[in-house]
Amino acid sequence: MLAMIVDASGKPLRRAEIPRPRPCAGQLLIRVHACAVCRTDLHILDGELPPPKLPLIPGHEAVGTVVELGDGVSRRKIGDRVGIPWLGWTCGICSYCHSGQENLCDDAKFTGFTLDGGYAEYMITDERFCFAIPDFYSDVEAAPLLCAGLIGYRSLIKAGNAKRLGVYGFGAAAHIITQVAKYQQREVYAFSRPGDDAAQRFALRLGATWVGSSSELPPQTLGAAIIFAPAGELVPQALRAVAKGGTVVCGGIHMSDIPSFAYSLLWEERTITSVANLTRRDGAEFMTLAAEVPVRTEVNRFRLEDANEALHQLRSGKLNGAAVLTTASAGTEAN
Repeated sequence: MLAMIVDASGKPLRRAEIPRPRPCAGQLLIRVHACAVCRTDLHILDGELPPPKLPLIPGHEAVGTVVELGDGVSRRKIGDRVGIPWLGWTCGICSYCHSGQENLCDDAKFTGFTLDGGYAEYMITDERFCFAIPDFYSDVEAAPLLCAGLIGYRSLIKAGNAKRLGVYGFGAAAHIITQVAKYQQREVYAFSRPGDDAAQRFALRLGATWVGSSSELPPQTLGAAIIFAPAGELVPQALRAVAKGGTVVCGGIHMSDIPSFAYSLLWEERTITSVANLTRRDGAEFMTLAAEVPVRTEVNRFRLEDANEALHQLRSGKLNGAAVLTTASAGTEAN
C-alpha cells in the first residue's frame, strides 16, 4: 500500500510502498478514503511533539470502509463506514477510565502518534475506538469532524454556557465550532492573525458577530474564549477579553510558552483550562449534533501523495477550513 511516513522530525514525509497491515484480535482493517490534516501532524513533523515511534504514519481524522475483521470482532462488519479519531486505545481499568475520563488514561494510545494513522491507503483500528459516520456526510466532508470537530466540541463544553464566545485562531476547528455555537444561539467573536482578511471574511460568512485581530479587544466582554492557535501569548490577551468569572480554554495539544502576566487578569474568578484528547462519549454526542445542526465542513482536497504540500499550506496559513487527503478509493457521496 501507499503510505506517507515520518522518518525524523524536521524532514518532509516520505512516500513509500509498504506491506498492507493485518488486523489482530479485536481490530479492523480499514480501506482509507479520506484523512484530514491536523495542526498536531505539523507539531509532530516539526519536532514540537516528538513521536514515540519512528517510522510513523501520521493522521488521526480518517474515514474509510471496513475490509477485514480480526478475531473476535463483534461491533463492526465488512463494508461498514467508520471514522477513526485521535484516541485509539485505553486500558479500561485505571481510575480515569472508570470515572469517565478515559481521555486522561496514562496508558492511552493515539492514532497517528503512538499508532500508525490515516496517511495511507489502509490502516488498523480497534473496533471499540471508531465511530459510525452519519449518512449526511461524504467521506471528505466527514474527515475534519474527527478531530477539528471533536476537540472543538470538547472545548465548547469547557467554555460552559457563555453567550458571547471568543474564538482565537480561525482554522479548521473554529469553522466547525462557530456553526455549532450559532446553532446554540451564541454570539461568536472571531480573532485572527493581524492582517488575515481572508480568515475574517470566512468567519463573517459563517455567522460571526464580530471579527478582528488577535491583538484587539472585542467591543463587549466575553463570557468565555477558546484558543485554537498554538500561541501562548494569546492567553493573557484572552483573559483581558473575558468578563469576571469567565473561562479561557486552550484547545490544542501544543502551545508555545505562556508569558507572565499580572495577577489582576486572572483575579475575579477567571479560569484557564486545557483540553486533552477526547472521549468516545464526545464522539457519539458530536456526530449526532453535527448532523442535526447541520455542520458543513469546508475542505481543501489534496491527493494522499501531496500530503507535504497540504502541510505546507496549513503551516503558512493559506487554508480556510480543513485540508483533506484523499486516496484512489475516495468518493462516497453525501445523502
